[in-house]
Amino acid sequence: MNPIQSLPSSPEDDSGSMTTAPQSAGQSQISADSGNLMSMEPAFGDSRHWQDVFWLGIFLLHLILVGLALGVLGINRFRKKDRLNIDQYTNRFIGNQADLTEDYWPLYAIAAAVGTVLGWAWLLLLGSRANQMMKISVHILTTYLAVLSVFCFWDKLVFWGVAFAIGSGLQFLYIISVIDRLPFTMLVLQRAVMMVWKLPDVMRIACVFMVVMCLWLALWSFGAAGVVASSIGDGGRWWLLVVFSVSLFWTGAVLCNTVHVIVSGMVFLVLIHGGPEAASMPRDPLIQSLRYAVTTSFGSICYGSLFTAAIRTLRWEIRGFRSKIGNNECLLCCVDFLFHLVETLVRFFNKYAYVQIAIYGKSFNHSARDAWELFQSTGVEALIGYDCSGAVLLMGTLLGGLITGTCAVILTRIKHSDRVIMMGSTSVLMGMILVGLAMVVVESAVTSIYICYAEDPLLIHRWDPEFFNQMSETLHERLQHRSSRGTQVLNRNRPVDHIQETTSV
Repeated sequence: MNPIQSLPSSPEDDSGSMTTAPQSAGQSQISADSGNLMSMEPAFGDSRHWQDVFWLGIFLLHLILVGLALGVLGINRFRKKDRLNIDQYTNRFIGNQADLTEDYWPLYAIAAAVGTVLGWAWLLLLGSRANQMMKISVHILTTYLAVLSVFCFWDKLVFWGVAFAIGSGLQFLYIISVIDRLPFTMLVLQRAVMMVWKLPDVMRIACVFMVVMCLWLALWSFGAAGVVASSIGDGGRWWLLVVFSVSLFWTGAVLCNTVHVIVSGMVFLVLIHGGPEAASMPRDPLIQSLRYAVTTSFGSICYGSLFTAAIRTLRWEIRGFRSKIGNNECLLCCVDFLFHLVETLVRFFNKYAYVQIAIYGKSFNHSARDAWELFQSTGVEALIGYDCSGAVLLMGTLLGGLITGTCAVILTRIKHSDRVIMMGSTSVLMGMILVGLAMVVVESAVTSIYICYAEDPLLIHRWDPEFFNQMSETLHERLQHRSSRGTQVLNRNRPVDHIQETTSV
């Protein structure tokens, strides 16, 4: 057995208690048989079976029911109060003076326009100013949350002031905990941007899905405006908005992850064939990826979109907090329990499953499990644990959502000051989804790069030798770090073992 594999993982290890590979994993795999490159291609071109059909049905049924509910609630207050006589069923919940749908629908339209502009601006500046935009997202978000907290306290919105203050503090602590990882993270993001910028079809597909999202938002905001304008009390309206917001989140996640699968398929083909202009590239690769994403693999996308985002966010926060605990054994024990619980969930719900879905057409859980086992067996999981590219892109998405929500709050405050929080919170979600559709293009490239590096490093070496060397060097350092942590744990336990032996004698 390799000595590194036999060492226990330290609680302070930022890459978790996962099985590691030899320190020379990145360098040794470069000598793999080049035939492995072509062995992956037929799986992409073969006919596929429909996967996770149950969740596809659930998602489509949910869209139909929610769409009907949104239409009814919006029409009920459109140009005439209680057009469909719904108030007779909600008399006991009446607690506000009713308004009209058109009082709030234009405000949602402006919020959607702001989110769309921010998303398109990200795509347009992706090639020339991507690095600066990512740095702005990381450093400005903390300040923006703090400023929002001050304004909320000034407006006597104590709850939201405390919430934004806590968010700003957590964001600052997270940045401090991962500050040493940001250079490598920016390197990975730069290479991912360079990859997708050379694929104009990828940029077009992101714009198309943003238009599709805007069409659904037109209906969603129509119904949400009807809810905000209704005579139902604040509690009832908030419950309805929460239900519709969960639906919007799932729908937006499905569209984002559909783009993820399409882009992953494109990036995989580019890496395996040596470039987008290679003679061996299949005909119409975008159409092929799109066809699989919206047909046989769409059920898997719907299933994964329901859980993946929440688990990823929780995992990032626990990782950052866990690495800064120190020697507090009691607190470390509690955090370790949560960490291992989340790691178990990550084994079955992770974003790398979408690459496996794009390449092989597997079910979501099968794809997630195979991707995680691949990372563990090759040691690449240590590299992924060190990379914070997903968190950086999430910060940009949050910043876009907050800017969209701020615009909605300012406009709503002019005429409807009592509905500011409802309009602002739902507009934040709209902005995050629209900006996220632009961000997911880069995230897809990042996940595809890691999958290809774990499958066969020769793919990355042929695409960018310098980047391959930097990845391999970082992987070597992370495995050495893990080995030294394991050695510290063994050395810490040896005196105890000696005392126990002496006592028994």
